[in-house]
Amino acid sequence: MDNQGGITVQRALELPGLRGGLPEVVVGADRLHRTVRWVHAGEVPNIASLLKGGELLLTTGLGLGTRPAEQRAFVRRLADRGIAALVVELGPRFSRLPATIVETARAAGLPLVQLHREVPFVSVTEEVHTEIVNGHYALLRQAEEVHRQCTEALLGGGGVPQVLRILADFTANPVFLETADGQLLYAAGTEAGPADPLQVWDGLRGQRAARESGPPTGSVLVDVPGGGPGTGSVRARLVLLSVAGPLSPVHRMAAERAAGILAVVLMQARQEEELAARGRGDFLTDLAEGRITAEDAPAQARVLGFKPGEGPLLPVVMRLASELSPSGNWALLARAVLEELSSVGVPVLLGVRPVEGRVPLLLGLRSESERTAVADRVAAALRAGVERAGLSRAGAGAHPPVVVVGVAGGWAAASASLRHAAETATAAQGLSDRPWYDARRLDIDLLLWRLRDHPDLAAFVDRAIGPLRDHDRTSRPPLLPTLQTYLAHAGRKAETARELHLNRQTLYNRLARISDLLGTDLDDPQTVLALSLALRARRHTAG
Repeated sequence: MDNQGGITVQRALELPGLRGGLPEVVVGADRLHRTVRWVHAGEVPNIASLLKGGELLLTTGLGLGTRPAEQRAFVRRLADRGIAALVVELGPRFSRLPATIVETARAAGLPLVQLHREVPFVSVTEEVHTEIVNGHYALLRQAEEVHRQCTEALLGGGGVPQVLRILADFTANPVFLETADGQLLYAAGTEAGPADPLQVWDGLRGQRAARESGPPTGSVLVDVPGGGPGTGSVRARLVLLSVAGPLSPVHRMAAERAAGILAVVLMQARQEEELAARGRGDFLTDLAEGRITAEDAPAQARVLGFKPGEGPLLPVVMRLASELSPSGNWALLARAVLEELSSVGVPVLLGVRPVEGRVPLLLGLRSESERTAVADRVAAALRAGVERAGLSRAGAGAHPPVVVVGVAGGWAAASASLRHAAETATAAQGLSDRPWYDARRLDIDLLLWRLRDHPDLAAFVDRAIGPLRDHDRTSRPPLLPTLQTYLAHAGRKAETARELHLNRQTLYNRLARISDLLGTDLDDPQTVLALSLALRARRHTAG
């Protein structure tokens, strides 16, 4: 019987109503753990046809019949219906239970209880029903608490992995999200779990290969709906496996509520490509944030299709400006970029993070010496993918995507390197467009970005270049671009003049004007350093 909540036969016998009848378990003392789904009282011979299974049947025996054949048939029909137990009150009908009833119940495995004292059946019914309802309410509260935690995780910026971890912790068993055709999307286990969830999944796949039909033993399967209301389509499936302990009705209830939340997330994803890309993005983000250890990362990456060799791993992050957002169609971007990356020639794991507007990647190099060449090819492929997705023509003034290449290393270094590249990609927004940036060369920009909300940074920028900003608001030609180009060429006037298309004397005049406005000497190293920092910092300040 599929238990859907209730109390056990043992608990029902312990309640005051039945306990007052001096109950004696005649048959089935080893089956008192059966679940009582409801209580029914009746005296008609065909009462079995009125039951659905799981009931505790109360009777005085008037419907049991007088002949042994009638009594055997009555008990067998109850057992076939799957009731929890039969309780017979001794009295005018029976002073003791006939041997036929006892032996038939024993043969059918049906718990049989006799009451030696009269009890009001209505009181017993009310009492047991109240206990069942209270039990249901307690289960509902537990399931709703899981629902609340999952909702809070999503509102806090989490995704499907966080929802599955909450469900895995609640059930103390591994939890999986698979596509409708059985492909693994996500896996989650408990920290104290006895088994790696990915190994469990491999075992589950082996079972399915050997057995075409039927869910795994001791499992809970819950469909995650997809499409519009009433379509009946299935987007994915939650799979709970009883590895560390049995699964109970409350676990199914929690899974059903989690499935409702996951349905919303998956409906937002809209396409399986985007769902898979988000899953890879979640994995790379979890790796960057230290939520996945270097020991566990390779196995999880293999499940996602990433199988690098023994060489170093190269993290790359592309960040899109807000005006280049694909407006929810991240699947198109991911597919376009992956098609472009197919010619790079090294293993690639690509994900998307729509909330941050990021496309994180991890590449498998053969050696460190490949870093620059691979970075060139990857940056070109990323930009070509953005072009194919139609995101490079977002209008005048749109900032191009920023590509940042991190430090190559093993799995142990990948976490910090991915995080560094992601933060640097944000800090690099607004820099002069380059095919890609080396994360190691933008540490000053990253530091200034982290200080962007500190009032001292804005005050420093105002002191250093404020007079030039004031000049450029009202006068021509603007002088800030001249200063920026001059500092970018390390004070080499000839190169500065060529880039600005100025003759030498005009450049000298502008530099003299800049010195006068700022009251500084542009040949002084400390002044040059301060002005360089101020020009970098002004991108991150409100002014």
